[in-house]
Amino acid sequence: MHVALTGSTGFVGSHILTELVKHGHEVTALVRDDAQAQLVAARGATPAVLDLYDTPAVARVLASTDGAIHTASPGDETSANLDSAVVDAAIEAFAGTGKPYLHISGIWVYGTNSSITEDSPFDAPAMVAWKEPIERRVVDADDLRGVVIVSSVAYGDGGGGIPGLLLNSPRDEAGNLIMLGTGQQHWSTIHAADLADFFRRALEDDRARGYYVVGNGQNPTVAELTQAAAVAAGAPGAVPGSDDEARARVGDYFAEVLIIDQATTAEKARTELRWSPTNPTLVDEFRHGSYRN
Repeated sequence: MHVALTGSTGFVGSHILTELVKHGHEVTALVRDDAQAQLVAARGATPAVLDLYDTPAVARVLASTDGAIHTASPGDETSANLDSAVVDAAIEAFAGTGKPYLHISGIWVYGTNSSITEDSPFDAPAMVAWKEPIERRVVDADDLRGVVIVSSVAYGDGGGGIPGLLLNSPRDEAGNLIMLGTGQQHWSTIHAADLADFFRRALEDDRARGYYVVGNGQNPTVAELTQAAAVAAGAPGAVPGSDDEARARVGDYFAEVLIIDQATTAEKARTELRWSPTNPTLVDEFRHGSYRN
């Protein structure tokens, strides 16, 4: 397939680019400047330098492809506008074609829930409350194959923002890492390579439609993760923090999503697309793998 991909130089998007090229797909990577164009060209993609907020320009690129994957995000207050602009472009370009448009989301939109499925109610904290109305436009579009892939916390290959946050946790007087909150909350996690594998499967399989929650099913506590991160960071151990300390550290909005308790088995992803994660867990990666100093 000829696939348009946004976010191809980002953490998740770069893994998706690798996965698509490895499986013989032709990738047009939508990038913002010549420096990014050189990066993606070296990794097997054809770059298209443009502004993702320019809906007509994005739609023109998408119209010449067999499908599109959107993972780009500025990660700030303009994120909703960017997602909305790209969705507008996909709906315009793919009208009446049934072509696949895959849109990344994040599991925080479900709020506190120990058994998240695609049928779970949305209970999004303020930081991500804008996502669901935009995503609903994707899955409700009749004339394209809309897929919203709800990613758990992504990690792997020594990268990812949340693993980095744990590795760089403040320390107490004894040098122990201080956990975000009490540490008793669970996080659903996913290796970026396993997430990329699911994106490819959803792209290739015409049955894939609607929401898919993707996680490796391990759902460790923040205490377990921070204790493992301490090994990677060369700290003696990890100690509980508090919700107030987490808010002071990262701000109210970000702390709110980090202290919620979440878990999923990703059963729909496993059964419908025969997907199964194969990479090490984040705890194993911290203790024995790519995050070790």
